Amino acid sequence: MYKIRIVLDTKKDVIRTILVNNSIHLETLHLIIAKSFGFDALEMASFYRTDDEWNQGEEIPLFNMSEAGEGISMQQCFIRKTLPNVGDKLIYVYDFLHMWTFYVETIEISGESNDNLPNTILSIGEPPEKAPEKNFKAENIENDLGHEFEDDFESLDNIDFDNY
Repeated sequence: MYKIRIVLDTKKDVIRTILVNNSIHLETLHLIIAKSFGFDALEMASFYRTDDEWNQGEEIPLFNMSEAGEGISMQQCFIRKTLPNVGDKLIYVYDFLHMWTFYVETIEISGESNDNLPNTILSIGEPPEKAPEKNFKAENIENDLGHEFEDDFESLDNIDFDNY
């Protein structure tokens, strides 16, 4: 059995602590988290592996998005392998249009079995009506020649589309 704490990235505290079976896959965890925060779980979502500082890493999407079918998906990732240790973390993003962002952390793992799982054992706060706005800042990326990429592309105003 896993005890997992989920914190919604908002100004006010919105937290859930849930108990789940250690044999579930991340798709089931996605459904549990979404419903525990009052969402219908019908929107796209992804988990992201993180380090101890919550730096976002590899994406684990709801569905396999690779063309060759070689990518991973939530259904292929089991909780006991994705979060094998207490303190392991994931970022969960629900509804890419609104970018609801959650911090997921394993706070206890036990060999106990419980027929009443999943179970929300702590619920603090309610999600706001609208998702908090996210400010994404891109780094100033320069190419090998030392100038910004935008200089490498022709303006669409200068292209004669009648020739194509």
